[in-house]
Amino acid sequence: MLSLETARTIIRGALAEAATRQLNPLAVAVLDAGGALKAFERQDGTSMLRFEIAFGKAFGALAVGRGSRWLDQQAASRPHFLEGLSGVSGGRIVPVPGGVLIRDASGALLGAVGITGDTSDNDEAAALAGIETAGLRGQAD
Repeated sequence: MLSLETARTIIRGALAEAATRQLNPLAVAVLDAGGALKAFERQDGTSMLRFEIAFGKAFGALAVGRGSRWLDQQAASRPHFLEGLSGVSGGRIVPVPGGVLIRDASGALLGAVGITGDTSDNDEAAALAGIETAGLRGQAD
């Protein structure tokens, strides 16, 4: 189970990584394994729709059991698959890097984190750092 305190630790770790890298302001959404929002923070200066984008990255990762980097690759090679996935999800999936699955040491799925605000690669790096800060493993693809 993903606790609220663990979700907050992931967010703090991700934002600390963002500060170290001097990233643009980020929005961070942490979802539990069932897709429910556990925690969310939006730094000052983020643009509108950042909640929806961060949530969509994490939601998409949970929906397919892979990180959103995998979804990004599928969008290029299998656009009809992504179109269908978007349709059945009500348009909630954002198929770009920055959505990372959260796993415990045994590999059990605990949830996902989605980050947006900088480049997708930097969003993903911040997500992975946040998950590591909580002593957990991230799966980006």
